[in-house]
Amino acid sequence: MELKDKVIADLHIHSRFSRACSKNITIPKLVEYAKIKGVSLLGTGDFTHPTWLEEIKENLVEKEGLYYFQDFPFVLTGEVSLMYTQGRGRRVHLVLLIPSLEVVDKINAYLDTKGRRDYDGRPIFKISCEEFTREMKNIDEKIEVIPAHIWTPWFGVFGSKTGFDSLAEAFGEQVKKINAIETGLSSDPKMNWKVKELHDKSIVSFSDSHSFWPWRLGREATIFYPIESYDDLIKQIRENSFFGTIEVDPAYGKYHFDGHRVCEFSCSPEESKKINGICPKCGQALTIGVDTRVEELKNTDEKPENAKEYFVLLPLHELISLVVGTSLATQKTWKIYNRLLEKFGNEFSILLDVSREDLVRELNDYEQLVELIMLNREGKIKVKPGYDGVYGEVVISEKQNTLF
Repeated sequence: MELKDKVIADLHIHSRFSRACSKNITIPKLVEYAKIKGVSLLGTGDFTHPTWLEEIKENLVEKEGLYYFQDFPFVLTGEVSLMYTQGRGRRVHLVLLIPSLEVVDKINAYLDTKGRRDYDGRPIFKISCEEFTREMKNIDEKIEVIPAHIWTPWFGVFGSKTGFDSLAEAFGEQVKKINAIETGLSSDPKMNWKVKELHDKSIVSFSDSHSFWPWRLGREATIFYPIESYDDLIKQIRENSFFGTIEVDPAYGKYHFDGHRVCEFSCSPEESKKINGICPKCGQALTIGVDTRVEELKNTDEKPENAKEYFVLLPLHELISLVVGTSLATQKTWKIYNRLLEKFGNEFSILLDVSREDLVRELNDYEQLVELIMLNREGKIKVKPGYDGVYGEVVISEKQNTLF
């Protein structure tokens, strides 16, 4: 894919004030590693947290609804967790895109009437999806409400544990104000095409990153045409007119297959059905994963008319660590990674654009890595599916074994 004149955006990230996040996340660090990755537009994340919001106000300068750190643009974004009762207990995460700091202050004033927002970057409120969306639109029609990682069991709007069977059920009359959904790591656009209700929604992808490391930041992203303002961004989302998305193999996600982490057991939807969703090792119910849930709600084999192109990629650190036999963050992995950056600019250029010939010239001592990069570009690297909170693992196929 030619990256020239494209904007690769990761609009669902978190600050150091969200749970289970790196305590070293700062705005300068996010910009530094976004450029290394090849991401050219970031969400700020966590606008609801008072301390992080102060850092946003101190460090970023507004122009046309985008907020710049030096030459790098951000969009004001955050995530809320709605936990409430509608028929049964519901837990739904929503990502918000916000047009201005003035609107951020209005949202926070509203949330302060519903609960605290100073204890976590992703605060919890007892508000329904329908009510919350209505209130956001009453504050400003330019606020974009996007259901986050919609299939994950515990916090996706379609999740097996606490979700709904349709967007209409979750959002009621406000469903017409939902213009986009986020795939999450455990699903890809093709899986979402199986639900007819989603055919008139934009399908976007973001990382939900809890750190600034390039194997997390931008691991999923949306590719836009040139953006000069917040209005440009929202127009492309609402009209489904952006270029496409970057996805990891959905098997890489932590909830793709059904499984029981404690017993180290996982299985496909077909196998799960045979055992009635019960762990054969301990007899407890399995956590029903995304693959099974998609099949439960599937109601079409048609491809949407305006379906976007998408690219299935594993992070470059994953490929390097496979070749050198070390973990993602070791000096040996970083040394090869930085060598490639120095030659080719950023990670997405390496993964998507640099020719085989140029890679061979630079990596003549790591021919295996060249082959993995090319297989990755073609979506041909096998992944053992993740389950019940466990990430998927790259599997060296018979073809790839000949490389080692």
